[in-house]
Amino acid sequence: MAVTQTSLIDSVPTGLLIGGRWREASGAARFDVRDPATGEVLTTCADATPDDGLAALTAAHDAQVSWAATPPRDRSEILRRAFEALVERTEDFATLMSLEMGKTVAEGRGEVTYAAEFFRWFAEEAVRIHGRYSVAPNGASRLLTMKQPVGPTLMITPWNFPLAMGTRKIGPAVAAGCTMVVKPAHETPLTMLLLAQVLRDAGLPDGVLNVVTTTHSGAVCEPLIRDARLRKLTFTGSTAVGKVLVEQSAEQLLRVSMELGGNAPFLVFEDADLDAAVDGAMIAKMRNIGEACTAANRFFVHESLAQDFASRLAERMGALVVGKGTDEGVDVGPLITEKARDGVDELVQDAVGRGASVLTGGGPVPGQGWFYQPTVLADVPADSRCLREEIFGPVAPVSTFSDDADAVAKANGTEYGLVGYVYTRDQSRVLRVAEAMEFGMVGVNTGIVSNPAAPFGGVKQSGFGREGGFEGIDEYLETKYVGIVL
Repeated sequence: MAVTQTSLIDSVPTGLLIGGRWREASGAARFDVRDPATGEVLTTCADATPDDGLAALTAAHDAQVSWAATPPRDRSEILRRAFEALVERTEDFATLMSLEMGKTVAEGRGEVTYAAEFFRWFAEEAVRIHGRYSVAPNGASRLLTMKQPVGPTLMITPWNFPLAMGTRKIGPAVAAGCTMVVKPAHETPLTMLLLAQVLRDAGLPDGVLNVVTTTHSGAVCEPLIRDARLRKLTFTGSTAVGKVLVEQSAEQLLRVSMELGGNAPFLVFEDADLDAAVDGAMIAKMRNIGEACTAANRFFVHESLAQDFASRLAERMGALVVGKGTDEGVDVGPLITEKARDGVDELVQDAVGRGASVLTGGGPVPGQGWFYQPTVLADVPADSRCLREEIFGPVAPVSTFSDDADAVAKANGTEYGLVGYVYTRDQSRVLRVAEAMEFGMVGVNTGIVSNPAAPFGGVKQSGFGREGGFEGIDEYLETKYVGIVL
């Protein structure tokens, strides 16, 4: 197994992809990529400078005109071939993500399936870009609208879903005819680098996709954002960083898509199927070790069910096996960094200090790597930080509500608005609560809402814009109106 993993790491290009050529950073610097389960160095990657970032933008700008003129069917076929290649290389990508990010290989396989679907979905959308023709109300002219690519796009992707967050942005850009500069998270650059190689092998022309790895994100990205040649910025990450990027983007009035933080409520009403609710809670909480913006962050359970729900959830969480993601039988891998693990523990200790009860877990796992025990907290006070802040780890704080109005008020009591979950068998309540919840997405009797055919995105401080669905490609298209006088 070790030989296979070593061979896989050695097969991944680790330079910068600029204008169709793999090259070293202009300063020749490199940075370490580490396995969060052991702290060991997997390999090193080129550490780009601002000049490298601008060179990547130049390559994207130079390729834009010819790429936009490429027939939609050709762009579609490239995405289709890339989809098939991802499926064929599922084990490679799943193992690579486990090594550099920590998730289990089984969960990595799920991410490959999800990620590949964005390429298949947008391969089908590429040939369905259309405008309209109409007669002006006074009959004197004709109104023609057309859709055209926005242009060169900067994509900043996160470490937690290094493949899916890439394909979710790259897929619609390729379909629409936009060139790209991608800056992946420095914690998990290898997955994006291998994806770039897959796209090249699928026939993507030189300069259409450029990948810049760096530990100096702000210094490399800001000059691009302020450059007039860039026309769109898309970012997935924290709200704090997103606000900075939006402010920078105002100088050029860029088209901007922001998928930012979350604080997802999980509501269990008194008529819910409790077994189904616990199953859904495990999915909504433990997807990606809890390191997901869609992860259930606050569990609000009707006071008549709260004790039973919490005890069942604790039993399930306590039975999970913690270990290195590439090992057989492991359910929960390490968190991404020591800082991330310590941040999760701070939230747990804060809640306990305010009176919460620990039903299972409650602290870091001793030894090497950044592991944290799957944890369930009961009777969590309303002023606990874990009910206000994104946990991003395997911790489930359970609190109560008294009636529907109380449930909705507690769910909406956050500046975030990405996703919420609702468990009830009352269809009238489903509609009332879903309409009242201030979130871009609502999952009803399910612990997962992500679907390439559906629009993903939030409201309030969870950002704006949508990825996936019919709406996803519109983020990369401008509407042009042509008035024709007869």
